[in-house]
Amino acid sequence: MRLAYMSVYRYTHRNGRMASGQIREKEKKRYNSIVFVVWTSVPHRSANMSGADNQRLPLKEKFELMPETLGGQFRKDFPPYLDGLVKSFPHRYVTTPEFAKNAEDVYNLSPRPDDVYISTFPKCGTTWVQELVWMVVNDCDFEKGKKEQLSIRSPFLEMNYMLPTKLAEKFEKEAICRKANSPLVDKIMELLCYWNLMDWLRPFIRKAISLVLGDCLRDLEQIDQMAGPRIIKSHLPLYLLNPQVLNTSKVVYVARNPKDVIVSYYHYHRLLEFHHYTGNLEAFADYFMTDRVYSAPFFPHLLDAWNKRHHPNLHFVFYEDLKRDLRGEIVKISQFLGKKLSDDQLTKLTEHLRFDNFAKNETVNCEIGKEIGLMNNSGHFIRKGKTGDWKNHFSPELNERIDEWMRKNLEGTDLRFITELEQQD
Repeated sequence: MRLAYMSVYRYTHRNGRMASGQIREKEKKRYNSIVFVVWTSVPHRSANMSGADNQRLPLKEKFELMPETLGGQFRKDFPPYLDGLVKSFPHRYVTTPEFAKNAEDVYNLSPRPDDVYISTFPKCGTTWVQELVWMVVNDCDFEKGKKEQLSIRSPFLEMNYMLPTKLAEKFEKEAICRKANSPLVDKIMELLCYWNLMDWLRPFIRKAISLVLGDCLRDLEQIDQMAGPRIIKSHLPLYLLNPQVLNTSKVVYVARNPKDVIVSYYHYHRLLEFHHYTGNLEAFADYFMTDRVYSAPFFPHLLDAWNKRHHPNLHFVFYEDLKRDLRGEIVKISQFLGKKLSDDQLTKLTEHLRFDNFAKNETVNCEIGKEIGLMNNSGHFIRKGKTGDWKNHFSPELNERIDEWMRKNLEGTDLRFITELEQQD
């Protein structure tokens, strides 16, 4: 028998913190104050997951609602964030309430010796290096790469646990309707949503979505059951991954200068319906620097990996180095992964990954997301990829503010960034 409980976090106006308590689902009460609900359960797990009852690892991070994300200008700038964002403690990681519900399960996914994790803050070249690593590990199998979406070949660890429930239902409904192309199906889906039957139908809906997108929305059990070697992408900081990842698997961590990340992340937030950011760049930069965007804060994410860069199982690479000498960085990553490419493979892979070619590659550019309403039609997931593009966006005043923010956060560290390149691939 499976028991379902709710952890209810009630924001109290008196001290700005949350009071917590556990109640059974059938005893759920209505609170007049702001309520943040986190579901916990006793799930079915495969034998290989460290989440088995006698081995389950407790996650020390605790998530609290960010009340400032529930109203005011923030809600106007991020209309889909109906439930706001949450922040973890003690590391202050910003994420969605939906991920907070599943964070401990993600933490308990067991790593394997042949796993390779691609770890980055968003918009740091994740997809680029994800394709690079998959190709290296799979001996440059370009034919297979042409047949399957990268998201199928290499799962996005937390993707299935990011979207708020209402937004997930919207995308699921649109995926079914687009596949069926029938007014009757549209009406049926509306009724299912109206009568709150989507949860009951979700396993069938996921199968239907797989007909459109393939297995790109794998849950943890599906990832656990994948044949190796697994190439796993994640935007989570290392402390939210299983603590044995670095001692068991290989990790390729990609960092990018924060000025270009801000510009790229701004366009990304405007592109994805999940974020649907409606404000301007200057306001977004302020949200970014004050840790009010998904995956913030930026510097602790990078510095955690930077301080572990000498670990034999971690390879730290800068996006700017990839732009400056793509072929040379492919060689370094191949050596780290214990693979040796022939000159012919190296030449073909370098050309395959050239940014102009990469942006046109339908298995990596995520244009399929437009077919189910995940992205609007006004932009592209793979945009420019240029180092120094921030110069085309920042005013002198904004640039000064960002320089000061960088200076304060890098003080006392030896991490430095290249923000411009004279020549790049």
